[in-house]
Amino acid sequence: MDSRRNFIKKTAIVSAGLTLLPSLTFGQGNASDKLKVGMIGVGLRGTNHLNNLLFRDDIEITAICDIDPKRIEIATEKIAGKGNKKPLVFGKNELDYLNLLALSEVDAVVISTPWLWHTRMAKDAMKAGKYTGLEVSAANTLEECWDLVNTHEQTGTHLMILENVNYRRDILAVLNMVKKNVFGDLVHFRCGYQHDLRTIKFNNGKSPDGIGAEFGKKGISESVWRTQHSLLRNGDVYPTHGVGPVATMCDINRGNRFMSITSSATKSIGLHNYIENIGGKDHPNAKLNFKLGDVVTSTIETSNGETIIVTHDTNLPRPYSLGFRVQGANGLWEVDGNRMYIEGVSKYDEWDDAGEWLKKYDHPLWKTYGDLAEGSGHGGMDFFVINAFVESAKQNVAPPLDAYDAAAWSAITPLSEASIENNGAPQDFPDFTRGKWVSRKPYNWIKNDY
Repeated sequence: MDSRRNFIKKTAIVSAGLTLLPSLTFGQGNASDKLKVGMIGVGLRGTNHLNNLLFRDDIEITAICDIDPKRIEIATEKIAGKGNKKPLVFGKNELDYLNLLALSEVDAVVISTPWLWHTRMAKDAMKAGKYTGLEVSAANTLEECWDLVNTHEQTGTHLMILENVNYRRDILAVLNMVKKNVFGDLVHFRCGYQHDLRTIKFNNGKSPDGIGAEFGKKGISESVWRTQHSLLRNGDVYPTHGVGPVATMCDINRGNRFMSITSSATKSIGLHNYIENIGGKDHPNAKLNFKLGDVVTSTIETSNGETIIVTHDTNLPRPYSLGFRVQGANGLWEVDGNRMYIEGVSKYDEWDDAGEWLKKYDHPLWKTYGDLAEGSGHGGMDFFVINAFVESAKQNVAPPLDAYDAAAWSAITPLSEASIENNGAPQDFPDFTRGKWVSRKPYNWIKNDY
């Protein structure tokens, strides 16, 4: 951890030329030109971002906002523990974040709040001229997706969707393979969010171990707000961890775009069974009818002729997996089983262990700075995503993952809901770029001569 702090303090990136970390000023900054960052939401996710920001000497946390006094206390203690000046604190009510946004002492904001607040806070931040980092998913409705794009275009203020999985080590290695045409012309992808979240959606804020069958006001952490979506919505409510990396690989919004989606959902029994097992058949929550299907499956078609299967599966017992599969004319990679097959290299009809392939095509960013990301969260990818945000904000340039990406990826939620509601009928994606996807150039994620 100390080596990471020393690196950020003393070192600049002078090679690779990656827009992934968009500039060559990594971690450097004088007191007069430090990026002044405000934190809106310092729960578990926001605190993780705070920890990574506090390792940098080119930023200053000038303000924090949260309606939970306990989280404010934790955040201010962390800031003081690094020897930094106490930030201005906001949290007297749900709209106090507007007072944070009015500060001249804030250049950029990181928003890590419950989903229903994401778009409205991001809109207000962009209107206030604050470079905006927004946690996933970025929007809940098509109207909100358009709000993000329209506000960005009207104000000229940039927004970055903070999708950390785009920076996962294996994902960047496979992206390297894609850009080097190892898979040939791309044809098909699979991805999703497959994670047993029953103990997150239900717990008990009053019991010492937290185990319980409560949510809402009686729950703790994400169960306070997240479970309500499972009660009222039937669609892919959390698509970006899977579709974000895939969208980058197939250049969505930059020479390609999502065209249509069809979705289906299974019956909903997982949450009901969990409540009965933990709280008993007479528990009040056992009488609720949860709308979210236990497994939601969506198929997306792109303008370039690829298909993408996206799965949402969080209410049943299962190990974690984002289910990635990248398939082209020359072969494919599957994350489950860690296996690869490349025609003419792999033995016919036999899988290769993907380990050697991923090592061979390890992204230069990870090869060079992977050790410094250790301990930053989610296997190191949190280090890289927050750095991309900071470096983009310092220069006030378009981020690698922008407002158009935030809109297109998040649109999967309302469109999947509409498709399921209409017996799997295809739903058209809006063109959030208004035709500019045809001429927008893909990011140079990997320089050819590194």
